[in-house]
Amino acid sequence: MLDIQGITLIRDDKEILHDISLSVGDGNIHCIVGPNGSGKSSLAYTIMGCSGYLPSSGTIDFNGQDVTHLSLSQRAKAGITLAWQEPARFEGLSVKDYLSICHKGEVDDTGIARVLALVNLSPKRYLEREVGETLSGGERKRVELASVVMMRPKLAILDEPDSGIDVISIQDIVTLIQVLKEEGASVLVITHRSEIVNIGDSASLICDGRIILSGSPSRVSEHYLERCRPCEVETVHRI
Repeated sequence: MLDIQGITLIRDDKEILHDISLSVGDGNIHCIVGPNGSGKSSLAYTIMGCSGYLPSSGTIDFNGQDVTHLSLSQRAKAGITLAWQEPARFEGLSVKDYLSICHKGEVDDTGIARVLALVNLSPKRYLEREVGETLSGGERKRVELASVVMMRPKLAILDEPDSGIDVISIQDIVTLIQVLKEEGASVLVITHRSEIVNIGDSASLICDGRIILSGSPSRVSEHYLERCRPCEVETVHRI
């Protein structure tokens, strides 16, 4: 589904990502774990094709197509979706309308209520709320995660999906990721939590813009906990 080979990213004359290679299988969950500033979000933005994140070398192949130089909108049309770490505000747009727009085709209130329930938001309370200042950061994050399910992507990139959400609701995030997989999506999860890593089919550890270990979630999580928290190497914040 996703095959990245030798990606190097340079921004403002600084090497942010160095020779990154990884693969995400069709219908699989792959977790990228690492400390803050290790290059996780930069990798997500590079895969999505965000402005300013065109790699200086390497290739990104998605679903048999070279998308390395395609725009963000072209990659979205191909089936790649990114849930941002910091959710956007849409003043004047209701949760119901926002989720309806995200869905390809017709959708009724029952379908919208289903995805809101997945992120533990009451449809009765939230359908008519604005996706703006009236919602907390955590509530907007939940709405954005619900929108990813509505989009039915081929590849969902979740950048720190538990950011802004209390620890108790990590299980809600795990459930949503599993639903995405069950509905046919491959999922790339960017996280710094070992609890999230353990739901993956495979995982990679990133440090200082380099993939230093790939393998089973248990092996990667164990290495991360034992050697990276706390990290013995001072990490330069890159984002």
